[in-house]
Amino acid sequence: MEAIATDLPGVLILEPPVFRDDRGAFRETWRRERWAAAGLPERFEQDNLSASRPGVLRGLHYQHPNPQGKLVSVLAGAVFDVAVDIRVGSPTFGRWVGVELSAENGRQLWVPPDFAHGFVVTAVGGDGVALFAYKCTTVYDPTAEGSIRWDDPAIGIAWPVASPSLSPKDAGAPTLAEVAEGRLPRHAATP
Repeated sequence: MEAIATDLPGVLILEPPVFRDDRGAFRETWRRERWAAAGLPERFEQDNLSASRPGVLRGLHYQHPNPQGKLVSVLAGAVFDVAVDIRVGSPTFGRWVGVELSAENGRQLWVPPDFAHGFVVTAVGGDGVALFAYKCTTVYDPTAEGSIRWDDPAIGIAWPVASPSLSPKDAGAPTLAEVAEGRLPRHAATP
């Protein structure tokens, strides 16, 4: 497996080998010792699966306190997946990285705790949806849930879909500057 560093510290693109033949394909999506060697935690607490139609955008979501690290991948279709550094005092605060994840390329993205995460569906599988899988380091905590506006101009994410389909919560999310500082994580080097 190849682990590719991104411009955001700790955010990794993972490329497990995909074995293809005339019957289809096979790949590992998690093996504790291999993924731990790439720097991921050895333990996850919750797995999630979402099914989304073309143009659906989910995000930007985070938990604070009780942050979730997420290992994400696509089982059917394709998405443009994004991680944003929202750690107050971080040298990369407000910066983002995006990558295409698809059933075809088999890539995964590791989004560390204290980063916001979102994705938009760019292609669907045979059932007309993209299947998006999350392995989470902590369980979902609705009291710690936070959202940041998907099109925050200060972040400037270059989404490949101009008019995505949004939930009411995501459509009404605040910009990063509007989130109270106490509702955001702090960079480890920041007092």
